Amino acid sequence: MAFWTKLAHASCLTGGLLLGAVSAGAQEQQPERPDFQTFLEGVRAEASDKGIKPETLSAALGGVEHIDKVIELDRRQPEFTMTFKAYMDRVVNPARVERGRRLLAENKAALAKIEEYYHVQPKYVVALWGIETDFGRVTGGYSVVSALATLAYDGRRSSYFRGELMNALQILDEGHITPSAMLGSWAGAMGQCQFMPSSFLRFAADWNGDGRRDIWTTREDVLASAANYLSSSGWKGDQTWGRPVKLPAKFDKSLVGLNTKKPLAEWAKLGVRAAGGKHLPKADLEASLVMPDNGGGAVFLVYDNFRTVLKWNRSTFFALAVGHLAERIGGK
Repeated sequence: MAFWTKLAHASCLTGGLLLGAVSAGAQEQQPERPDFQTFLEGVRAEASDKGIKPETLSAALGGVEHIDKVIELDRRQPEFTMTFKAYMDRVVNPARVERGRRLLAENKAALAKIEEYYHVQPKYVVALWGIETDFGRVTGGYSVVSALATLAYDGRRSSYFRGELMNALQILDEGHITPSAMLGSWAGAMGQCQFMPSSFLRFAADWNGDGRRDIWTTREDVLASAANYLSSSGWKGDQTWGRPVKLPAKFDKSLVGLNTKKPLAEWAKLGVRAAGGKHLPKADLEASLVMPDNGGGAVFLVYDNFRTVLKWNRSTFFALAVGHLAERIGGK
C-alpha cells in the first residue's frame, strides 16, 4: 500500500539434478505457461465460482491488458540507500507541513467525529494521507485490474497478486467503484490511502453513508478509512508515537532495536534523556530505541503507536516521518 514502500520479492531458482545416466545436454521439461488471454479465462472462471456477477466480470476483464511497464517497474525496484535526513527533508518538507495544517483545519469537523469513533488523533490521519499520496494529489494512474492481472500472470508472486485481483473484482462487484475509475499504483495500491484490495475490504469505510466505500474521491471516506486501519491495528488514542532522545557515552548499542522493549523509567536509569537533555517523562509507557541510520545520527524512543504505523508500512523511515509530520501539522 504505501507510496514510499519498496515491495520485497524473493526469487527462487530451482533446477533438476543431472543423474549420471542422463546426457549433460538434457533439460527437464517445464510445463508451458498459458498465454495471457487463457490466463484471464481462468481468472474469470475462478471469480465466477466465487460468486462474482457475470456483468461485473465482463466490465472488469473485457478491456484488461498486459502492462509491460508494470513488469519493468517490478524488476528494477531500486535499493533504498537514502539517508534518514535526506528522506525527512523530502517527505516532511515545509510545503507539505503547511498544506497539512490547512487541510487539518478545513476538515476539523469531520476529523473530530472520526476521532470520536475510531480514537485516532486527526493529525496522524492527515499525516498518513500526506505521506501516502500528498493529500490525494499522487494516487497512481494504472488500471488496478490490469496491473494486478499482469503481476498475477508474471509468476514472481502469482498467488499473492491473484488473490488481490480476486479482491479487486469483489470490490467492483459490490459497486464501490467502476473498473475505469479503479486506478492506483503499478503494484495495485489504490486511492488516496493507497490500500491494496485486501486492505480495502478490511478497513475502507463508508463514512458519508452513501453505500460506497470511496477512497478515490470522497474525502470523508478517505480519512475514516485511514483512521479505521490504525484503530483496527492497535492504535492508542491517548498516546503519542515516540520522541527523539540522547544516549549517554558508551551506551550499550545492543539495546537498540524493536526487539528490546523497556519502561521509560528503565531507559532513564540507563542514562537516556530527551533530545534537549531533559529527563524522560514519568509516564507508564514501554518503549524501544530506534536508530534509523544504522547506528549513527538520530535516535528515538518509540512507543506502541509507532509499531502500529509499521503495520501500515514496514519502513522505519516511513513510520518516523508520520510521527514527525503529525507533530508539525499539529503545531509543534
